[in-house]
Amino acid sequence: QVQLVESGGGLVQAGDSLKLSCAASGRSFNNSPMAWFRQAPGKEREFVAAIMWSSTDTSYTDSVKGRFTISRDNAENTVYLQMNSLKPEDTAVYYCAAGFRGYFGSAYSPNRYSDWGQGTQVTVSS
Repeated sequence: QVQLVESGGGLVQAGDSLKLSCAASGRSFNNSPMAWFRQAPGKEREFVAAIMWSSTDTSYTDSVKGRFTISRDNAENTVYLQMNSLKPEDTAVYYCAAGFRGYFGSAYSPNRYSDWGQGTQVTVSS
């Protein structure tokens, strides 16, 4: 099992930046992709970004491309999501995910991940 502890969420204004952190411990962290998902009120959980062990393969949902950057520090077992130029529509609970099973092409699917963080609230005001 992988234990995930998230931090970095908060209340910001449109155009501001936030950096989310996800500290992982336990098995599987170093042998699988990691991802960020988000869920807004009244909506299903949606994929945001994923990253491979090597950090050379990444994937982003279209709405965050050019604004968000996912990264990882394998030595520290930590995954980050740098969020720039935040918009009100980015408001959601953000979840870190681990324990991926499958091909990287399916990294967008939340049911491919077995381990989840508690979620951290990101609120972006107009």
